[in-house]
Amino acid sequence: MPTSRRRKKLTSSRRHHLKSLMLQIAFNWIEQEKIDLEAAKEAYMAETCPKPDLSGDMASLLEICKKIHSNIDKIDDTRYDIEAKVQKMDIEIQDLKLKVVEIAGVKKPALKKVRMSADAMLQALLGGKHKTTMDLRSNLKQVKKEIKEEPTEAAGDWRKNIEDKADRKKMFETS
Repeated sequence: MPTSRRRKKLTSSRRHHLKSLMLQIAFNWIEQEKIDLEAAKEAYMAETCPKPDLSGDMASLLEICKKIHSNIDKIDDTRYDIEAKVQKMDIEIQDLKLKVVEIAGVKKPALKKVRMSADAMLQALLGGKHKTTMDLRSNLKQVKKEIKEEPTEAAGDWRKNIEDKADRKKMFETS
């Protein structure tokens, strides 16, 4: 008979301890990533932009300024190109997201009919602010129903009504 392994539930203190360890490790990784990024940035700057030698005459200083200015222009051009690519990719990503939604189709769930009183609706909408009860029927006007007594007519009366109507019809036809 094979023995089945049961998964033991973690206690809340053990779960909390493991969660804090994971957060601490993630925090250390983020800090190390920041340090690595800063070191990479300094290495790149040292490689591409060496510190200029400022111990020369006016003509050499002007030459250094022109080189720095041309480097700034090149960097601005590449930055502009990269920004244009990023904007194009953002638009493409947005279009693809819309296509995914269209392909998947938006499925609306079937709504269930819920019977709620006015008090329950106000309680759900307003929460704790709802204090007064709202009995809608108490504010309605009382109307007394009048019972109309219909006279019972004899069987021969309907013929008389038809003759009266025929007279009216003749009156309209002669005019």
